[in-house]
Amino acid sequence: MSFTLVLGGARSGKSAHGEALVLAQSQSPLYIATAQAFDTEMEARIAAHRRAREGRGWRVAEAPMDLAATLSEQPPGQAVLIDCLTLWLTNHLLAGSDLTAQGAALARAMVAHEGPLVAVSNEVGFGIVPENALARQFRDAAGRLHQDLAQRAARVELVVAGYPLTIKG
Repeated sequence: MSFTLVLGGARSGKSAHGEALVLAQSQSPLYIATAQAFDTEMEARIAAHRRAREGRGWRVAEAPMDLAATLSEQPPGQAVLIDCLTLWLTNHLLAGSDLTAQGAALARAMVAHEGPLVAVSNEVGFGIVPENALARQFRDAAGRLHQDLAQRAARVELVVAGYPLTIKG
């Protein structure tokens, strides 16, 4: 297992950094996308991500909910980028899923994956305590997920203003 967790704030450059890490290891990587387009702004964001990957050898799988299963289906040696864990977590939170069980299943799939794996996620714990219960639940669940995955990862990087800082590895 070669698992790297890439964290960063909004527009920090974390996705581009994650893509570069995976492309350095494979000419035919798999991009597992977790976003769902519920409005025109999100449609535009997804379209921009797609344009950025065009002509660069990416295959794409969409897994807004079944991320662990999608990852588990990949053949040994397949280089994978997951972008992003916090969107996946949001999908499960809004669906009323058991977040602890979903996180544990994902962690097992990540550890079992036999190939380069980079997972991108938003670091949301640097801000103030959110004023509403749903936002606090999300922030806490993201923090717990990141801690669990960081313990299992070979490498953890935090991207700030386009520059990666190595936290682990």
